[in-house]
Amino acid sequence: MGGYAMYAGLRSMIRPRPEPAPGEPRVYGKHVYGNLYDCRVELLRDEEALRKIVIEAAEKGNMTLLDIKSWKIGEGVSVVAIILESHITIHTWPEYAFATVDVYSCGRHTDPEAAFRHIVDALEPKRIEMGSADRSLE
Repeated sequence: MGGYAMYAGLRSMIRPRPEPAPGEPRVYGKHVYGNLYDCRVELLRDEEALRKIVIEAAEKGNMTLLDIKSWKIGEGVSVVAIILESHITIHTWPEYAFATVDVYSCGRHTDPEAAFRHIVDALEPKRIEMGSADRSLE
């Protein structure tokens, strides 16, 4: 099956989303992000440890982990976790004892702040700059 026939077959499987309750957004989205300064340098270089931290963060945030990828880039590491509800990322620069973290979720049942706090606790920065954004659609 190709082209239009395949599209029509997939389209018949798609169900409309339920209408939100009065006062609830049509799309829920919460993004928590930050810069972490003076972190534990040995962890910022450790790809496996960072992957484990992200997996634990997804669990702490009540998120459904679909996939996780990581790359060693120079001294640093980038970890990207795809969660059913969106994503979690860590990017590190051990030479500066610095990391950036993003936790974004579209699931009302999730707690992206708890996931973010878990990562912060694990990396033990001396200073953090944290922000959050409501990315919901009313």
